[in-house]
Amino acid sequence: MKPWIAYSLLRLGVFAAAFTVLMIAGTEPWLAAVIATVLGFAISYVFFGKLRDAVALDFAARREGPSHDPDREAEDAEADLETAAGPETAAYSATTAEGATRPDAFPRTASLEGDRQSETDAEQQSSEPRQL
Repeated sequence: MKPWIAYSLLRLGVFAAAFTVLMIAGTEPWLAAVIATVLGFAISYVFFGKLRDAVALDFAARREGPSHDPDREAEDAEADLETAAGPETAAYSATTAEGATRPDAFPRTASLEGDRQSETDAEQQSSEPRQL
């Protein structure tokens, strides 16, 4: 059995036992739930330390292990192709698998870039200082 399942079941069992005892004793249900929660936490913290450490090591090992993400690999392969092919062929690989065109795939047109450049040139050639 995986350590996190055993740890969770033990904590749930401690909570259920404490809650049952408190309900039999005649405690209000909401108060019994609060007290059982605190008791479950305290008992599991004090007595289940080895199991808690095993859960932590299991989570750490799972996180450190290699993850296989086919989507990430496909995106990396596409980015490598675009980088190797150059910007002039990037527009050809700008379609998704369904054939739809990505809206961010095409670069700005030369006329827009030219307009920006002419505005910048006009500001630099102006003999009057700009007031802020």
